[in-house]
Amino acid sequence: MNISPSLQKFVQQKLENHLGHLTNDIRFSSIGGGSINQTYKISAGANLFFCKTNSATKFPHLFEKEAKGLKLIQQQHLIKTPKPVEYFEVENTQLLLSEWIEEGERNKNFWRSFGEQLAAVHQVSNVQFGLDEDNFMGSVPQCNNRDDDWIRFFRDNRLQPMIELCINRQLLNLTHQKHFEKLFDQLPSIFDDQQKPALVHGDLWSGNFMCNHQSQPVLIDPAVYYGHPAVDLGMTTLFGGFQQGFYDAYHYNSPLPRNYREQWEVCNLYPLLIHVFLFGSSYLRQVEQTLSRFQ
Repeated sequence: MNISPSLQKFVQQKLENHLGHLTNDIRFSSIGGGSINQTYKISAGANLFFCKTNSATKFPHLFEKEAKGLKLIQQQHLIKTPKPVEYFEVENTQLLLSEWIEEGERNKNFWRSFGEQLAAVHQVSNVQFGLDEDNFMGSVPQCNNRDDDWIRFFRDNRLQPMIELCINRQLLNLTHQKHFEKLFDQLPSIFDDQQKPALVHGDLWSGNFMCNHQSQPVLIDPAVYYGHPAVDLGMTTLFGGFQQGFYDAYHYNSPLPRNYREQWEVCNLYPLLIHVFLFGSSYLRQVEQTLSRFQ
């Protein structure tokens, strides 16, 4: 899918405002996309930018929320993210412009640096769990109602909404619901009530980070909020996993609890339920296997 000439003209105007000068030398190259976005590499003279587009009506304010998430992580000066240039809507299309990240080689220090930097991000805290506004986890709206209690936040803002959506689509049944209720009863024994709200990326699977030309980790496509570190760490084990050096470095800088594997499994129920909701019952077995351990 090519970006229309009229949209290209809008993008050109935005980039000219950003660069501070006029340029007619702008080229758009399609680079495919994820499951919902169209993405482009834009050359504006000697400057390179990343652009992605999506429906402004189907996923309202998706890129606005993403840009805010990138800026929140960026403001900590602890790990790199692409710098957002601008997001805007035109012709029922939303666009996000950001700096282009030139990919590099993951050298021997990459995973250690990644673990150290994520541990530092997780030290950024807040008064409450959640965020001052809702956002998205992929294409699914994500509720971030603030709460003083992690277990209540996780149950009411993460698991329960997805359970209800899946039940409504007949992807989960009453037996699954009862198994989740038994799990809810055990959450106080799984999570430490002394855990402070930690800034999390929120969607940290292997497709949501890059390695730049300086062999530094770069976080992309965040679903940020203040949550539990196990949210990010657990998700790194889904869909491929990270190298051991990452976990060793993280643990050295922020020691993991004895039951960290249990915490990761429980936190992974949220992204797994999202996959059940979006892609169907092929992901249901993983949900059932985790629930069976708590019955």
